[in-house]
Amino acid sequence: MLFNSFNFIFLLIATFIIYYAPPAKKFQKIILVISSLIFFSIGQPRLTFVLLLTIAITATTSYLVLNSTGPLKKLWSICGITLNIVILVIFKYSAFLSKTFIQHGSSIGTFMMTIPLPIGISFFIFKGISLTIDSFRNNNGKQLPVQMGFIEHSVNSLMYISFFPQLLAGPIQQATEFFVQINTKHVKDIDWEYVIKILILGYFLKMVVADNLKDQTFWIAYPYFQGHSPITLIVMLFGYSMQMFADFAGYSLLAIGISSLFGYRVKDNFYFPYISKSFSEFWRRWHISLSTFFRDYVYIPLGGSRKGKIRTYINLLGVMILCGLWHGAGWSYILWGAVHGLALAIERFGRNVIHVPGNRVLNIMRMIFVFCLVSFAWIFFKLPDFSHVVKYIDAIRLNSMSMSVHAVMICTNIILYSVPIVVYHLLYLLESKSFIIKLKKFEYILYGILLFSIITNSGSPNSFIYFQF
Repeated sequence: MLFNSFNFIFLLIATFIIYYAPPAKKFQKIILVISSLIFFSIGQPRLTFVLLLTIAITATTSYLVLNSTGPLKKLWSICGITLNIVILVIFKYSAFLSKTFIQHGSSIGTFMMTIPLPIGISFFIFKGISLTIDSFRNNNGKQLPVQMGFIEHSVNSLMYISFFPQLLAGPIQQATEFFVQINTKHVKDIDWEYVIKILILGYFLKMVVADNLKDQTFWIAYPYFQGHSPITLIVMLFGYSMQMFADFAGYSLLAIGISSLFGYRVKDNFYFPYISKSFSEFWRRWHISLSTFFRDYVYIPLGGSRKGKIRTYINLLGVMILCGLWHGAGWSYILWGAVHGLALAIERFGRNVIHVPGNRVLNIMRMIFVFCLVSFAWIFFKLPDFSHVVKYIDAIRLNSMSMSVHAVMICTNIILYSVPIVVYHLLYLLESKSFIIKLKKFEYILYGILLFSIITNSGSPNSFIYFQF
């Protein structure tokens, strides 16, 4: 169900009214659970059992972890993590494993190819893993409540994993950050100015920028790109990079805003990533909840940077390959992760060998380099078949430089709808400047313009890109 569909708006309004109705105050958790299951089941009702199975396993094992000690505590946590991963592998990677390792035409391979993919499975599985690991650690100032019965813990777990604003594409809020917020909510506590601003910006990024850009970046798909000039192909990659940001940052803002309507605060998931001067900075700004998850639950447990330089490089490469595999079951996604892993490892090696002091010109050059490589790497998302990636690169190298009228229109539209993203990042870079500070007095006019654009210039509705992950 799309956040910009009438079905969702109806569900949101109905849930909001019932949620804050005085007679229903004591049932707020149940109300959110019911709405979340309705939200998930519309469009794929048969696969709701996968979500419920994940929640049942996680709720049971995490409760046992919280109430066990010694080896038994570790055993239950391993069981919870392993079972979640098994569910993820079965429903997300069966087709990939079948094509890679099983003989074509075999009965097992054919069966594995038919296993359906639940929308958002990577996100709710990772929330299940987060709850299990946080239950095991339960220290360092991040506490999960222990003094509760199994029923209450199960209801809290059910609400945490299925919470509909974050269910299909995150942000991946860690269990310790969510559980401490579970209490009775009051409509008077809603920060309406914050919610309205963030929802307008989220809908603008998705409906005006991303949904219009998708009609231009459509031509990246095979075989449509083959007849376009190198300039057109490069501009389309630039446009897809803008679309990726607008689509996913827009979703994250909507998820954060809708969560706030129900009294749950979520950290920012994007922080102006395209002005990053390094790849490590990029991953501190892009999909922050995912990079934090991999840092806290994979990179640091593997030793992080504490096991020597060589081990650090291996950890960086391995974690990013795993991140690529998390995004999609295909070799192109693995290669995307490897590109980022190598970039992080080479960057760290360079800092260890030589320190180059930054200046304005060098910083701008770094920003351009990071942006160009990041934008080029998105081609592995748009063209999951690696042979098509090779053909796209060959087309950039070998195609004629002449541009048709249609190609000129594509490039013009891409530049036009990319302007808001460029301005968005530039305003952040210039926010300390006096004239930008003065412009903030007129921000309500800006939000009015954004709202008008949503009403008058939205593209055709389209699913969020990250729903496929």
